[in-house]
Amino acid sequence: MTEWTIPPNSFLPAGLSFKDPEWFWLLAVIPLAILFKVLRERAAEGALTVPTLGFVLSVRPTWRVKLRHLPFAMGLIGFAGIVLALARPRLGLERTESWSEGVDIIVALDSSGSMAAEDFKPKNRFFVAKESARDFILARKNDRIGLITFGGRSRTVAPLTTDREMVLKQLEGLKMGEQGDGTAIGMALGNALARLKPSKAKSKVVVLVTDGGNNAGEIDPDTAAGIAKALGIRVYTVGVGTDQGEVDIPVTVKDPVTGRTTEQRVRARVDVDEKLLGRIAEATSARFFRATDPDGLRETFASIDKLEKTEIKTATYTRWRELFSAPLLPSLAVLALSGLFSAFLFPVVPR
Repeated sequence: MTEWTIPPNSFLPAGLSFKDPEWFWLLAVIPLAILFKVLRERAAEGALTVPTLGFVLSVRPTWRVKLRHLPFAMGLIGFAGIVLALARPRLGLERTESWSEGVDIIVALDSSGSMAAEDFKPKNRFFVAKESARDFILARKNDRIGLITFGGRSRTVAPLTTDREMVLKQLEGLKMGEQGDGTAIGMALGNALARLKPSKAKSKVVVLVTDGGNNAGEIDPDTAAGIAKALGIRVYTVGVGTDQGEVDIPVTVKDPVTGRTTEQRVRARVDVDEKLLGRIAEATSARFFRATDPDGLRETFASIDKLEKTEIKTATYTRWRELFSAPLLPSLAVLALSGLFSAFLFPVVPR
């Protein structure tokens, strides 16, 4: 017979079940025993003859008469307790273990001077890109995250790690122009692939965020994309910036006479190489996104977050605690008392 499990919302302890519930059929003996006793007593009463007296003596029944059914009731209780013990009550203590087959992700963020373009008002591209990357990193709770910044060259800011606070601290400290002039997309990709190659994660991903085309570095982006494909690494590319032509870019200018530096704004056109970024994403079975405003960039990171799902697995282990002794020992004691009461306090034949 299938094991019986007590529903969790009942008044009994959660996790209580009975291993051998077929023993409960023996409880049908209890109503039969009660019926037999009732019929037997009625038959005994019908056999008595009471003489007619001219007066009736009032006799108060003794405590033995009042409690004459106590041994019988105790016997039934003891019997029920033994049946309960035979059904093997036990308490299941469940323990659930969870583990994740996470995704190893490198975020490669363009920090070249063009990211200072102010078409993402009221902030510039770089500020909005950092904020969006921050939200993305916070959402990947079960993954290892690494961070790379690039301009004319590339630098690893944070290696793959589960220490999100450290990665976010490094992200917050990034500044534009630290990696020189230009946009070395191939170098950034090569650096990211070098970090991901030793990884044993089931899924490995690069999120490359840039606002230009490849114009620096010794590594060709298409070659780096081919290597990523061979390594099974997906590269999501994100093109940042408006497509409305020239934008305002603040630049620092030094006065040759006074030597003082001032900030001026110049109009410049920064074109995203959509074809290149599209080829990189397509070659690695990923996707290219174009973000022309802050909301679009945030939605892009959210889309990548949905595309790269972490597989979380759970396993439940149950440790059983046998409880048969809890009803068995008291039931045996009740049966013993029932026998003693029948023999000495409520004998069938008067002593």
